Amino acid sequence: MKNNLKVERAIHNLTQEELAQKVSVSRQTIHAIETNKYVPSTILSLKIAQIFSKPLEQIFTLEEAD
Repeated sequence: MKNNLKVERAIHNLTQEELAQKVSVSRQTIHAIETNKYVPSTILSLKIAQIFSKPLEQIFTLEEAD
């Protein structure tokens, strides 16, 4: 699964730490999501989308391999 989380954070001027606090995870989790080392749960994905006021599909997209 691809994501544009880093871009969204930059647009909203949020650090990894700030986003992590807003969705109740560690900064390392946000980093792992951004570097495609971790696929977030549905609940975490929805929380992230809600923070940016965007549909889930505008932040996370499936790849053919998924």
